[in-house]
Amino acid sequence: MPCVGIIANPVSGKDIRRLVAHGSVFDNQEKVRIVRRLLTGLEAAGVTRVWYMPDEYAIVPRAVQGVTTALDLAEMPIMAKGNQCDSIAAGQWVGQHEVDAVIVLGGDGTCRAVAKKNNGKTPMLPISTGTNNVFSYMIEATIGGIAAGLIATEKVPISAGVYRSCQLDVLLDDALVDMALVDVAVYNDRFIASRAVWDMEKVTQLFLTRCRPDSIGLSAVGGQLADVTPQEHRGLYLQLKDSAEQKVIAAIAPGLLQNVGVSHWHFMEVGESVNVETERCVLALDGEREVSIKPDQSAMIRLSSDGPLVIDIRKTMSYAQKNQIMVTTGG
Repeated sequence: MPCVGIIANPVSGKDIRRLVAHGSVFDNQEKVRIVRRLLTGLEAAGVTRVWYMPDEYAIVPRAVQGVTTALDLAEMPIMAKGNQCDSIAAGQWVGQHEVDAVIVLGGDGTCRAVAKKNNGKTPMLPISTGTNNVFSYMIEATIGGIAAGLIATEKVPISAGVYRSCQLDVLLDDALVDMALVDVAVYNDRFIASRAVWDMEKVTQLFLTRCRPDSIGLSAVGGQLADVTPQEHRGLYLQLKDSAEQKVIAAIAPGLLQNVGVSHWHFMEVGESVNVETERCVLALDGEREVSIKPDQSAMIRLSSDGPLVIDIRKTMSYAQKNQIMVTTGG
């Protein structure tokens, strides 16, 4: 029985960057409409069961109100708390059960939460409903549902439509304590506070798993210097300094451009570790401050090739086209 999970974060796209920058609010009713289109695509691809994360807005139940569907929908048996822990718990539950693919609605932070305890087992289709969206796709949900369904039903093999992403491991005193999917920023501050990062004057080091010149967020800094594609197993490391001769103009958040001094940068290879040089600081993971470093702790960031499995929509749909999977003949 082909089965897909849906994890729709009701609070994605609503953080403080709406106040300090010019980002749009992504309301939950639009997420309902996205899920409705996802379900249409999943059913067309042959999926029969959908497990969904419970949330206080009831995004998935609202999506099926007044809609006829043959899908068997069931709520994941987890206790919703209304915070990031819900996405973490849902990602872990999916990894522990027979779920063939998982669709995540959110930004980079939501995708990171889902991946943290999934153990890289379940192919993920990330759909953008957040602020900074480098990991997740800006894609029409109907096509996203078809692509996830083709992977879940094995009509498109994992080898043809899925890639293994890199991630950045956070090590404190040589022990793995956290991870990031897109970027780690060393933030010269003592407090986590509002979490979101928008002041680049306080960022002294930046680690990236991917970047391109047209991206937004912290990876936009590296994107003005080099390309690192999601499928590549390498990363980018940058040392930042206001007084550096080389300046990069980067879109740190929607409508927010900053001049960032880059004193040094190089490509990182898988397995390479770099020391965090600031003695007392906070590490921002995928754009949000998460880990505090004390003066007596040693911290390193390591590039790992053990990130989540990610559904490549273009490759999946190209395979389907070449093999006429979505083509019928006769009456």
